[in-house]
Amino acid sequence: MHDVLKGKKVIFFDVGNTLDRPASGNWMFTRRFLELAGERFRSCTRERVVQAWNEGLRYLADNHLIRDTGEECDRFVRYYTILSDRLDLGFTAENTLEIARDRAFNMDNYILYPDTKRVLTGLSGSFRMGIISDTWPSIEQQLTALGIRQFFSFTTYSFELGVFKPDPRMFEDALSRCGCPAEETVFIDDGPRNVEGAAKLGITPVLIAADGDPGEDVPYTKIRSLSELL
Repeated sequence: MHDVLKGKKVIFFDVGNTLDRPASGNWMFTRRFLELAGERFRSCTRERVVQAWNEGLRYLADNHLIRDTGEECDRFVRYYTILSDRLDLGFTAENTLEIARDRAFNMDNYILYPDTKRVLTGLSGSFRMGIISDTWPSIEQQLTALGIRQFFSFTTYSFELGVFKPDPRMFEDALSRCGCPAEETVFIDDGPRNVEGAAKLGITPVLIAADGDPGEDVPYTKIRSLSELL
């Protein structure tokens, strides 16, 4: 067992780029999006794509308090409409609805890292485990489809609070749900700012780089794979 887990009772996990990854290589540009956007998207300059991406994300951030997958689809219809308009992709209303629904309901968009289930199984006998994730209502279906929902006793999801990590409300909510003091918990995430936010509340941070070295000089434990926890 990794030294960082000594004396701990609860392990919190991020989901994306920690437990699983997008099948297309990008959380927003799903395979169905890429298929429908085709050459029009591939011919866009990086600058245009980044500008459209940022505008779309601002919309999602400003409208993140969501009740269910129906509202999630509505948000992503607008998001993909923004991308289409800014990048001249020519999506119809039917196209944007199809892409939004695919993102929310097609669980083939998500792939577990090879060691995820083995590690969660190994840790479940010694620790209670939870999730702290910037995500959407479809996350429950995603975790179930991936076969790992049963490992988590408590969850803190950004869409329920309307804020994203590293907002302290995310970590405060997680601590209140698990009922343990911060010093008895660990949080594993791929974002340096997120683990720093957890550390400020006394949670022991672990930075994971499942897809390569994050290149960040941080005073926290760094791992390249969940297997290092065992």
